[in-house]
Amino acid sequence: MMRRAILALLIVVFWALPAGASQVREFVLDNGLKVLLLEDHKSPAVTFQVWYRVGSRNELDGKSGLSHFLEHMMFKGTPTTGPEQYSRIIATNGGRSNAFTSADHTVYFATMSREKIGVEIELEADRMANAVLDGATFGAEKQVVMEERRLRTEDNPAAALGEVMGAVEYTVHPYRRPVIGWMSDIENLAREDLRRHYALYYAPNNAFIVAVGDFSTQEMLAKIKTEFGKLPRGAEAPKIKVVEPPQRGERRVTLKKEAELPFLAIDYHVPNLKDPDNFALDLLSVVLAGGRSSRLHQELVYHQRVARNVGAEYGGLSVDPGMFSITAQLLPEKQPGEVEKAVDAIVERLRAEPVGDKELEKAKNQVEAAFVFGQDSVFGQAMRIGQYESVAGWRLLDQYLEGIRKVTAADLLRVAKKYLDPDQRTVGTLIPIKEKN
Repeated sequence: MMRRAILALLIVVFWALPAGASQVREFVLDNGLKVLLLEDHKSPAVTFQVWYRVGSRNELDGKSGLSHFLEHMMFKGTPTTGPEQYSRIIATNGGRSNAFTSADHTVYFATMSREKIGVEIELEADRMANAVLDGATFGAEKQVVMEERRLRTEDNPAAALGEVMGAVEYTVHPYRRPVIGWMSDIENLAREDLRRHYALYYAPNNAFIVAVGDFSTQEMLAKIKTEFGKLPRGAEAPKIKVVEPPQRGERRVTLKKEAELPFLAIDYHVPNLKDPDNFALDLLSVVLAGGRSSRLHQELVYHQRVARNVGAEYGGLSVDPGMFSITAQLLPEKQPGEVEKAVDAIVERLRAEPVGDKELEKAKNQVEAAFVFGQDSVFGQAMRIGQYESVAGWRLLDQYLEGIRKVTAADLLRVAKKYLDPDQRTVGTLIPIKEKN
């Protein structure tokens, strides 16, 4: 379910972009490190992010959770920076920092003032090459990761359902594994596993930097060259060539677990943002669940009163083809089968009738308004640039608004028919039970 959580985070910042992504300046250092810089002087802040092209899709069976565990260990210091000092140093200098791992990448970031951002640059360059992974903190941090899994997945009914669904809807692709890893795999991870993973993937030529904010491009580039330019190029990381075969029939998952309310999730296989259909799929998610006037909310929450909340998400922000997800948190005493029938009726209408001009225009306006309102966030701008670069190259950003504006009702109908096909979906149902003591 962490994969879903990260995708949700990226959806939130999806619109936080400058109107002209072409204002991004791209540089590539001699060691292969790509640098993407975007000056934005609206506020005196700078976001600096290091994106490594490694996530759970790069792991092997039996080693799930390795990328996420390595993310934790990257905060345990270097020969010159003690355990946990990274976060304290950033905070002492007035900054905010964090990191996350997804199926496709691992990202480290901090937001600081222009005068202090050099501190972050030095720290990130140091741990790209010199992280201490075999110290006394290894065993204790493994317990932290295992507890995180218990809290975020095993004790979270919706997340637990999503994890089981992922293992069913992907049969061969590594997206079937949870980002945080299976518990037995985490328990068996060894120091040598971390060292190999770090040596193979944490290299300048398997990473890129995104910086957005109040800086001079030439000054920022000079700082980055000074700190990162001296790091040696690593071996080329192995490419993931696994292709998920077409799904040829509906799959179903039922999870019985202690929970307050039933939960329904329906996932359809869809292409990522490299495909021209990505614009229509984005708009379909807005038509279905983009606010209180959307179809799912009006029908399930307002009229039939069978769900507490609903959602629709197009997962185009993944390196390989992902999922279009529809979810519903049911109200007490309501049956999942009843809600599923209601969802099916709404989806089938999308596959049978063109969306009206007013509804389509409203969805487009929602997208464009969110895009504009998000321009003040330097963090959001950096996240979107990084996500696009990770998946398809940052230059594709300039096509987004134009692509949305060109979508027609006929496009939505065609895409709904093509992708929201019952034979290409997995239906997951969470049934609350009382656990036996």
